[in-house]
Amino acid sequence: MQSSTGTPGGVMDQDALDFIRSVFGLVRSGDDASLRAMVEKGLPVNFRNEKGDSLIMLASYHGHLDTCRVLLDAGADPNVANDQGQTPLAGAAYKGYLEIAELLLAHGANIEGASPDGKTPLMMAAMFNRTAIVELLLARGASAQAVDSRGMTAQSLAATMGAADTLAQLTV
Repeated sequence: MQSSTGTPGGVMDQDALDFIRSVFGLVRSGDDASLRAMVEKGLPVNFRNEKGDSLIMLASYHGHLDTCRVLLDAGADPNVANDQGQTPLAGAAYKGYLEIAELLLAHGANIEGASPDGKTPLMMAAMFNRTAIVELLLARGASAQAVDSRGMTAQSLAATMGAADTLAQLTV
């Protein structure tokens, strides 16, 4: 964990680091009840770990809808990208978590939030044959014409990855 605190040299003590790691563990395991209790006591919801993953990123990626809801309702930022430039919405699209994608969008996730290589959540969903998420993103206004850093669209990426169902959706 990287943090600046009021401690000499700006480094957290071991107890603080252990506590923060335990919070990330709650999120990874989907223990929304314990997390909710901590949030109600004032736990900041925009912590990031050493990889830049926020709590909402990990909850989204691991498919914990109720944990996502706790974090977003408490003000977690749905657009914070990790150190690789991946957003929670792109993570949900990649993994195929439709309800989480809907929830993130309802809380203001950027539908076109691209990673440094230009891949959007629609591209991620198309590449991994996530038809329901492609449908959702297109219905909410995602651009099927967006191109990544290699000039690839969601359609061409679906073709390259052999994602026949999403390719058919995007070819219409």
